[in-house]
Amino acid sequence: MTQTPDTTVHLLRHGEVYNPDGVLYGRRDGFHLSELGVKMAEKAAATLKERDIVHLRSSPLERAQETIRPLADARGLEVLLDERVIESTNKFEGMRFGHGENALRDPRTWRLLWNPLRPSWGEPYKQVVARMKAAIIDARDVSRGHEALIVSHQLPIWITRLAAEHRSFLHDPRSRQCTLCSVTSFHFVGDRLAQVSYSEPAGDLIPVADRKAPFSAGGAPEERRP
Repeated sequence: MTQTPDTTVHLLRHGEVYNPDGVLYGRRDGFHLSELGVKMAEKAAATLKERDIVHLRSSPLERAQETIRPLADARGLEVLLDERVIESTNKFEGMRFGHGENALRDPRTWRLLWNPLRPSWGEPYKQVVARMKAAIIDARDVSRGHEALIVSHQLPIWITRLAAEHRSFLHDPRSRQCTLCSVTSFHFVGDRLAQVSYSEPAGDLIPVADRKAPFSAGGAPEERRP
């Protein structure tokens, strides 16, 4: 007999960032939500504020803190800043990937691409999963019988989901099911992860050019069991 999850930890990706130069900003300071990103955060908060969320934590980067602020205000909760859910390190950070520029076309960067499974150009995926998992477990433990929410970034959220579902880390970044202000939810029965689900509370605000994931805003959330 299937048991009903008693605790849920939601991973909310931040909203759209103002980045007119197309820079891979990574962990850099000074990158804030765009006007549209603020609207995404507000819409996500409007959708989530009625849930039984009793604990909030966030990546310390500005875009993450700005994304969680509307929900924190709506729920009257303090936000714990957690370095463990920060963006992954990336050797391409600071390079341009927009407006006709692509650092990957420069032969000098190809030496970084020798191992996509680790990956060779950034923080090891296993390390990302370990720190994210530790933060999720802590959030689960302080919100037993209720729900918690963590604002993080696309790659850490996606890699953690792949690990939870026992899937390979090898993937095409364009196929990540983790769009702007999307919610990837980890449902626990006691300490056991029973289910992973996905939804897009701000899906109708996502520009067509940014819709990389194979999820339709008008569809039902996808659910997977680990």
